[in-house]
Amino acid sequence: MTTDPRSIANRTFTLPDGQTIAYYDSEAAGTGGDGRVVVLLHGFCGSSAYWERTLPLLRDAGRILAPDLRGHGGSSAPEADAYAMEDFADDLSRLLAHVNAGPVALFGHSLGGYVSLAFAERHPDKLAAFGLVHSTAKPDGEEAKANRDKAAQALRTDGIEPFVEGLVPKLFAPAHKESMAGDVRRMIGVGRGTSAAGAAATALGMKARPDRTGVLDALEVPRLLVAGSEDGVVPPANTFTADGPGVTQALLEGCGHMSMVEAPERLAAELLGFLKR
Repeated sequence: MTTDPRSIANRTFTLPDGQTIAYYDSEAAGTGGDGRVVVLLHGFCGSSAYWERTLPLLRDAGRILAPDLRGHGGSSAPEADAYAMEDFADDLSRLLAHVNAGPVALFGHSLGGYVSLAFAERHPDKLAAFGLVHSTAKPDGEEAKANRDKAAQALRTDGIEPFVEGLVPKLFAPAHKESMAGDVRRMIGVGRGTSAAGAAATALGMKARPDRTGVLDALEVPRLLVAGSEDGVVPPANTFTADGPGVTQALLEGCGHMSMVEAPERLAAELLGFLKR
């Protein structure tokens, strides 16, 4: 793993337009697994470093890829007014082709879940399993859309540092803001590595995303839905929009929006149990 505070990416891939995607690859780190490819997508103003405490617990899951999404971590931030979720999904599709991956087990946290749903809609043949982690298939409501506009404006006016200093503590359960103060500071440090322009474009892309509850319902692969009981960003009810055969719902008691940091052992156990089933 790199010592870059923004990211734990250990490989890069250049897209046809010259932009670069940085990504963590367990193969480069000397771990592998049983041949399955597992992809972990981070949330808004995060990076592959969001998964740094969970990755060692997933050594037996297969080959793990954790990209830095465009505008985040060590990846390029293309000039654009908005990054559509489909843009991120196509970046991922090209990365998977680059590493010659077959159908993957794809898990998306928050923003990464929105990207995962766009990927599932555009590339269902490239999925072997699917998961949302503190994310939702629902679109933004009117208040949330207005807040995306405010976020984009603040990022363009004031930059990334004050934004992530305000955002990151809200991602943790109330009880963890003080008890996990070091982890909160670490994630603020990760967030500081995000391009301000890239974050603004991402905020507007999230605002424009459509309702994909139908996409989640229609998937023919096993689906895992993970929520935190103390998540103040995506309440469990907004994650648990699908049920029935092929769907596993997991509620992590006491967790906020960041179980990969707040409770990595419990999140890893849910992921591994789901993959084994």
